[in-house]
Amino acid sequence: MTSLPDVDAVAMYLQQHPEFLEQHPDIVAGLRLTTALGGRTVSLQERQVEILRDKIRQLELKLAAFMRNASGNELIMANLHQWTLQLFIEQSPSELPAALISATQSCFDVPAATIRLWNTKAEFADADFISDDEDARAFADTHSNPICGAAARQPGTLWLDDATSMQSVALLPLRKSGAETSFGLMVLGSPDPQRFAADLATDILARISDIASARLQPLID
Repeated sequence: MTSLPDVDAVAMYLQQHPEFLEQHPDIVAGLRLTTALGGRTVSLQERQVEILRDKIRQLELKLAAFMRNASGNELIMANLHQWTLQLFIEQSPSELPAALISATQSCFDVPAATIRLWNTKAEFADADFISDDEDARAFADTHSNPICGAAARQPGTLWLDDATSMQSVALLPLRKSGAETSFGLMVLGSPDPQRFAADLATDILARISDIASARLQPLID
């Protein structure tokens, strides 16, 4: 009984001798393969065309996804640019926190936002943006990067308007560049649980935190 050749050996032979099929076109013409479209059999050439078409479809889907991401990123950067410009319109230090909140809500369509500060200059001691919340301060001192997640039991959530309806929050520690401790906390909230989900990328939030921290320097002692 004749043993069948090893399939790996056959595959290696064909890879090493691509001219074999060119020299035996009758073999190529006689090959019949099962297609994924309805399970029918087709010629080798038809199967190759089908594979190429599938690869093209996959590439087109990837390209469409890249285009959507690029468009989304362009919009985010435009919003960040507009937000930054609005911060430089306000010149009064005491009005800066309110200006930050207003710009954040309008430029990024954030349902709720607020800022609380500590270690400010004496002249701002009675301002409504001052906080002595030790839990919030400890959180901001411990985290140098923004944190997102469910709103329940997160520090600063109760500062938000209509706090009980907030389902997700983003917490942005505020601190001077290179400082080990914070001087404030910015809180963004949404009734949508997915708006600030725990797995949300925080690159843009980190930029907002850095820019806000730099802009609030005139208030800090």
